[in-house]
Formats: sequence, C-alpha cells, structure tokens
Amino acid sequence: MVAALVSSLRPHQWIKNLFVAAPLLFSRHLLDPSYVLASAGAVGLFSVLSGSVYLVNDLFDIEKDRAHPVKRLRPIPSGRLPVAVAQSAAAGLIVVSLGLSLFFGLKFFACAAGYLILNLAYSLALKEIPFLDVLSIACGFVLRVLAGSTALEVFPSPWLLTCTFLLACYLGFGKRTHELASAGDEKRAKAQRPVLARYTLPHLIAILWILAILTCTSYGAYTLSPRTRQFFGTHNLIYTTPFALVGVLRFLRLVSRHTRANSPTDAMLGDRLFMTNLALWATTVVVIIYVL
Repeated sequence: MVAALVSSLRPHQWIKNLFVAAPLLFSRHLLDPSYVLASAGAVGLFSVLSGSVYLVNDLFDIEKDRAHPVKRLRPIPSGRLPVAVAQSAAAGLIVVSLGLSLFFGLKFFACAAGYLILNLAYSLALKEIPFLDVLSIACGFVLRVLAGSTALEVFPSPWLLTCTFLLACYLGFGKRTHELASAGDEKRAKAQRPVLARYTLPHLIAILWILAILTCTSYGAYTLSPRTRQFFGTHNLIYTTPFALVGVLRFLRLVSRHTRANSPTDAMLGDRLFMTNLALWATTVVVIIYVL
C-alpha cells in the first residue's frame, strides 16, 4: 500500500517544481549555500503539495480514469490504493505542506495556498472548460516561480514571469494535443477527458505554433533587454536562444507524433535529444552567468 501511495504522488512529475528554483538561477545566488538551501526547501515543499494535488485529482477522476487504457492502472482507479487511505493522505499532506510553508513567510504561504486553491478549482470545474483548463495550469507554473522568488526574497523579473506563463501555456496545450492524438477517436477522448471533445488537433497544432513563436521571441527579447544585460553584466545570454528554439520544436514533435508515452512529461524525459538539449542550455546559462 505504501508503494501505491508513493506512486499516486507521481514523483516523476515533480520535475515541474524545478520552476520554483528558477529564481535561484537567474538571481545570481546559485553559489550561495543559504540561498540554495532555501530554494531546495521550497522545491521540496511544493513537491509534497503537488503530490497531494495529484491525489485529490485522482479521487475526483476515478470513473474517468477507469475508462482510460493507461490511467485505469493507477493505484486509486485500480483499487490498489483504497479511497479512504488516499483521502486521509491527501488531507494530511495538504495540512503539513501549508503549515511548513509559513516558515518561508506569509507571501510564500499565499503562493502555496493560491496554488492549492487553483488546482482544486481545476479539479472541480476548470478542467471542463476549454482554454481555461490550460490557462489555470499555466497560472500554477507562475505561482511556482513567484513562490521561489518569495522564498529567496528576490524580486521576480517580469520577463521571467512572462516566459514562464507562455512556456506553461505551450506545455499545457501540448498535453491536450498528446491526449487527443493518443485517444484515437472523439468518443474515446471524451470518455477519458470530456474537455477534449471541445478541441481539435488542427486547432491545437496551430495554437502550439503560435505559442512556440511567442515563447522563443519572449525569451530572446529577455536576453537582449538592457536590464538583463546590465544585471548580468554581459550580452552573451543571447547565445542560449538556439537551445530554447530546439527544445520548443522538439516538444512539438513529441506531443504531435509520439503517442506511445503516457504523458508529455514521460515523452520528454525519455527523449535523449530533448534532455541533452536541456542539459546544454542549463550548462550554457550557468557558464555565462557564473563563470564568464
């Protein structure tokens, strides 16, 4: 039962909480142990909180998940994790994570509570409304970045928030594209996730291309902005834009053609080109900001 509970928390999805650590990298405090410790604590806390959110979402979606060829094997819909245990665990983790968030201050607590409320609203209603479902997911990523900034007591860059929102929208619509392509037909898609009946693949692909252009343009503008060049004392961040472009285009290919993976996250983590490009981007950013 313990293994089933841990699986329901979806640790492989916690990589999304690295957005909480984005302010650490771009505030030039990556080599300061106190800031690293604070950021790591914030990431860990959001991982626990997001794990509880996954539990709550699975509890709401038991019947829909049982109609899904892969999700029906999850611990709750398959019966490996009793509903009562899942409910108790979710409530306990929420109380613990929100309680611990107070150690980072009221602003961080507000971000964590806002993230929880937003996800509860998503589970109850927003996930049934096209476009609002993805926008709510994107706002969750922005709250992660804001939480990371408040934990370190650094000012969140408007450029960082803009790029985060656009990228999160891109990832969210990419997820809908992957789900619709994997379902095979409209009837099965509607049974698995009702909102998919309100989307079409051609429209989603068009939206992804628009967001891909906006995301890359926004990131490029960030690297060239006078404030960025003044803050980091270099104009070399522009050389990281090719990695951003490759990552965005590779993700588009994965979600539109790679339908064997359970989710876009699994597709990305299992793709050598995407992960190599991501590692090269991170390495280049660190070298430019902290070495050169």
